[in-house]
Amino acid sequence: MRKHYLDNIKWIVQILVVLYHLFFMYASTGIALPSVYGQITKEPFVFGDVYQYAVHPWFMTVLFIVSGITSKIYLDNHTDKEFVKSRTTKFLVPSTIGLLVFGYVQGYLNMSLSEGAFDSVKAAPAFVQYLIMCVSGTGVLWFLQVLWVLSIVLVVVRKIEKGRLWKVCSKTNTVILLLLAVPFYGAGLILNTPVITVYRMGLYGIAFFSGYFIFSHEEVIGRIKRYLPLFAILAAATGIAFCSMNYGENYATAPVNRTIVYAFFAYYMSVTVLASAAKFMDFRNDFTSWMSKRSFGIYVFHYIGLSAVAVFIAGKITLPAVVIYILSAVAAFGGALLLNAIISRIPFFRWAILGIKKGKVRKDVKG
Repeated sequence: MRKHYLDNIKWIVQILVVLYHLFFMYASTGIALPSVYGQITKEPFVFGDVYQYAVHPWFMTVLFIVSGITSKIYLDNHTDKEFVKSRTTKFLVPSTIGLLVFGYVQGYLNMSLSEGAFDSVKAAPAFVQYLIMCVSGTGVLWFLQVLWVLSIVLVVVRKIEKGRLWKVCSKTNTVILLLLAVPFYGAGLILNTPVITVYRMGLYGIAFFSGYFIFSHEEVIGRIKRYLPLFAILAAATGIAFCSMNYGENYATAPVNRTIVYAFFAYYMSVTVLASAAKFMDFRNDFTSWMSKRSFGIYVFHYIGLSAVAVFIAGKITLPAVVIYILSAVAAFGGALLLNAIISRIPFFRWAILGIKKGKVRKDVKG
């Protein structure tokens, strides 16, 4: 039986991701926040800045947990070979071949937003400039790259543990679930790339594997649903502590993203979201189905429309900040839906960019 709450978590988090990038694009200047375009309001837009702190530690963490759970569900009915093939098509192809086919679009926009970027490569041959733009357009595709690596590691781990560890994890009790925040903190300290900070194999690895081995058990989901108020209190407490202690600092880099409060917030909030969705959102209707079928396309394409507004409108036309925010949000969601509808119907491109098998248009991308 399909677990609809997992699908609902995905599309809801995708909305949070789009809003995060919207506020990230125009983050306030004068504080150590990562930003792309820069502040467009006369005074710091405190809500937009605080929002980034409030979601950054956990919204990708919970997606990795969900991916671990869905991997277990898929592998219950498919072979390891089929799993590797499907994950390669869905994750690796769009983040490598798709990057070469379409990544230059996002790369061009990213370089347009970076002062002096084009001047630094103008002496290079045209083909080299093209490759640089493609790599610069990686953007949100890092998530797919990390998921593919973790999926391949999972296949190896399965061959070693042969289901024994998964069975043991069914006994994970509430005390262990509460204490699991500690290994999340430890994992967050290792396997972090030094420059491109989104590649956190330690934190996202433990999230993915806890999803597969622990949270894929109905017994465990039942326990976190039963103690949802406790996890929600812990999530709120660690979230408030994280935001108040670190506001004004760069939340995405060390030392802030290595702190114990960051890891505890990431874990407890992820469990709270998982338990809440399992308890209240395990259903499907026309709207949730429509959103679920397009959530991947929204994720892959939303940053293009958002960046385009920053480059061609915010950077050239004087408009009220609220208008820029509205146009950016419309371009992010509307542009993503439009690109998804178009590219999902074009042979080769739908495979290369969206991971849709050649010659086959899946039901979940049809308009």
